[in-house]
Amino acid sequence: MKKHEISIVDDEPINLMILKKLLSPSFLIRAYKSGVELLQAVDEGVKPDLILMDIMMPGMDGYDTLSELRKDPNNLGIPVIYISALDSLIDEEKGFRLGAVDYIIKPFRPGIVLARVNAHLELKQARDRLKNQNEWLEAEVKRRMVENQMIQDTTLNVFAELVETRDSDTANHVMRTQNYVRIIAERMQKNQKYQEQLRDDVIERISKAAPLHDIGKIGIPDAILLKPGKLDAEEFEVMKTHCKIGGNAIRLAINKTLSVNKTDKGQGEITALYMNDL
Repeated sequence: MKKHEISIVDDEPINLMILKKLLSPSFLIRAYKSGVELLQAVDEGVKPDLILMDIMMPGMDGYDTLSELRKDPNNLGIPVIYISALDSLIDEEKGFRLGAVDYIIKPFRPGIVLARVNAHLELKQARDRLKNQNEWLEAEVKRRMVENQMIQDTTLNVFAELVETRDSDTANHVMRTQNYVRIIAERMQKNQKYQEQLRDDVIERISKAAPLHDIGKIGIPDAILLKPGKLDAEEFEVMKTHCKIGGNAIRLAINKTLSVNKTDKGQGEITALYMNDL
């Protein structure tokens, strides 16, 4: 198992030696004699799991070092414990305001140092696991949304193909209608009255669903649908029912899908979103 990496910052060599001897059996230790050295190492790619830092140092003190460290968002997750002979509440409060997670008073008591170090490393591990889990969940949601969109697009294309198999004249009509719908919606979008309702994503969904307008023709008898001549009045009445047939078919499909997935909350949410898009 990889050891946790701890950076120690103190201008007193004796303090560095004591802490290194105490911590090196369990952790990978990097020692620095100033805040400047630490910041340079971090800029060069050193990312410790924890920093133990003195406050009173010549040049750049511990407060200034921590303020500079926190300017980079990538360093916000590195916990910093101050080690100092200063023991006033004002000094501690200032350190906590700057983002320190703890405060250890010199001279060091080995048991306290080890307990504090282990506690904050465990907290960092927990935060890192939660962050990684959240990132994985976000990626999984995006993946499933893309997959869902592919399923939706494929389903719509299958419906359009089914209509075309029944009526060879319908294919170009379906494509033309889809283009007309998009053009009309985009033109309406320019009118301030409809801008809120006709967002780009809404227009995209409407356009993709447009081929469904003739899906009901699958239920029209061949004798009427494929008749080469003009339909008589009775046949025309039958032809007009394709709108109702298509609407009922889509409605039944939606209700059945929602009913099947009702007990599966996760799948149900995705299905509901999918059907809402339709």
